[in-house]
Amino acid sequence: MKAIAGEVHDRLILDHGIKPMAIDGYPTSQWVIADYSDVIVHIFHQEKRPVYALEDLWSDAPRLKLKL
Repeated sequence: MKAIAGEVHDRLILDHGIKPMAIDGYPTSQWVIADYSDVIVHIFHQEKRPVYALEDLWSDAPRLKLKL
């Protein structure tokens, strides 16, 4: 999780010049949230995903296809 959060952070800064407004939740909580203003990044340990069930929370939201 720490490596994933670090890579997201580094790529957004290096590739797009975007810094987070806030980061919270890691390393011990098994959950990371990073607020990049227009985008919120959630990273969960596999065991924590069902606890938060974000897919269910946002199931009625429209899905967007992103160009990677």
